[in-house]
Amino acid sequence: MRVLVTGNLGYIGTVLVPYLMERGHQVRGLDVGYFADCLLEPATELADQRWRDIRDVEIGDLEGMEAVIHLAGLSNDPLGEFDTSLTEEINLVGTIRLSEMARQAGVRRFVYASSQSMYGISETDEELDEDQSIKNPLTAYARTKWEAEVALMSDRRAGFEVTAMRPSTVFGSSARLRCDIVFNNLVASAYTSGAIEVKSDGTPRRPAIHVRDACSAFAAGLEAPASLVDGRAFNVGVSGGNHTIRELADTAGEVVQGSKVVYTGEHGSDSRTYSVSFSRILSDLGDYYRPEWSLTNGGQDLCRFFDRVEFNLETFVGSTCNRLRRLEELASTGRLADDLRRVD
Repeated sequence: MRVLVTGNLGYIGTVLVPYLMERGHQVRGLDVGYFADCLLEPATELADQRWRDIRDVEIGDLEGMEAVIHLAGLSNDPLGEFDTSLTEEINLVGTIRLSEMARQAGVRRFVYASSQSMYGISETDEELDEDQSIKNPLTAYARTKWEAEVALMSDRRAGFEVTAMRPSTVFGSSARLRCDIVFNNLVASAYTSGAIEVKSDGTPRRPAIHVRDACSAFAAGLEAPASLVDGRAFNVGVSGGNHTIRELADTAGEVVQGSKVVYTGEHGSDSRTYSVSFSRILSDLGDYYRPEWSLTNGGQDLCRFFDRVEFNLETFVGSTCNRLRRLEELASTGRLADDLRRVD
């Protein structure tokens, strides 16, 4: 299948592109390039690469494509709060415009990288499902992700199929690694300093998914028949994939031999706790989505990656692996305009 991947030069996109190519898909990339040179090791380079802000996509960028996997956007809550009006412009308006152009260009399937952050703080111990659970987005990022998903679903019609994948918090190695996400941060802290400090009591729950398993879900969104995916959203995770912060920290401490985990408890119990149901994707897409990674083997692989790239404390805390710091760096050096468009 001929697939356009937006945001292909980000953390997930860097892993997704070769994953799709291994499965026989022809990939075109489209990326603004914020993080293109945030590389810890060489990554797949596409012959068909479009350097474009998602807000400036042209219909020619989509011509000839059979499908779109839309990853591009301000990628998490700290970036989403960088400028909330721009978050709306990029994550919501830009997504809707992309969808409209895709439909006009004859794209037949649109796979959207949505988010579980739309659930907000859960007031129930029950696992949250895709349709019945209340959506309570608390940040600009979460709100625009949810509103964009709603708009995309309303844009469906014959010949234009839409599905939304809502990944758990992603972890695992990528040439464009992020260390501003929880499990990667914990493992990197243990690896570079020998210690992990947890300031809560460790009881909050977070779902987690390995980056290659997330890629498997996006591929399933492409490859499964329309009867299974069109008009549907899927929480992306694995059986037993809801973990307490204590479980995440303890596993990080175990995979980095000689490190220690300290619970200070100074922030008490974090109210941001939730568990998510993955029964839909595991049952309905079981022939297409085949997760393989656990926290332990993903953490061990991350340590091997750290060994390979000679990862150190400077890299851990610097702009290469921390997205907000990277945008601030681009802005402070005149490479990023006030509207977050690249100027170099």
